[in-house]
Amino acid sequence: MRNYVFASGLFSAVSSGIALLRGTRDAPITWRAVLAWLSWGITIALAVGAIVDMRKDERGEIVSYDSPVAPTQMKRAKKTLKAEEKALKAQEKAVRGTRKA
Repeated sequence: MRNYVFASGLFSAVSSGIALLRGTRDAPITWRAVLAWLSWGITIALAVGAIVDMRKDERGEIVSYDSPVAPTQMKRAKKTLKAEEKALKAQEKAVRGTRKA
C-alpha cells in the first residue's frame, strides 16, 4: 500500500493541489481559476489511474491498451507464450522419441 500512496505522480499532484489551494484561497473565482482546478482534477485522476493499473499488473490482471503498464505486460505475455511453445515442442519431440524406440 505504501508504494501506491507515495507514488511520485500522486505525491506531486497532491502537492500541486496544496499550492493551488493556497494561491486561489483569497482570489475571486475566474475562468483561469476554474481551468486550474479542472487541470488539477485531471492530474489526480491520471495519477490514481496509473496506481490502479500498477496494482492490476501486480495481480496478473490485464490492463487497458492505453496504460503505461501495457507494453511491459505485453512483452511479459509474449515471453511466457514463447516459453510455453518451446516446452510444448520439447514435449512433442520427447513423445516422438519414445514411440520410435
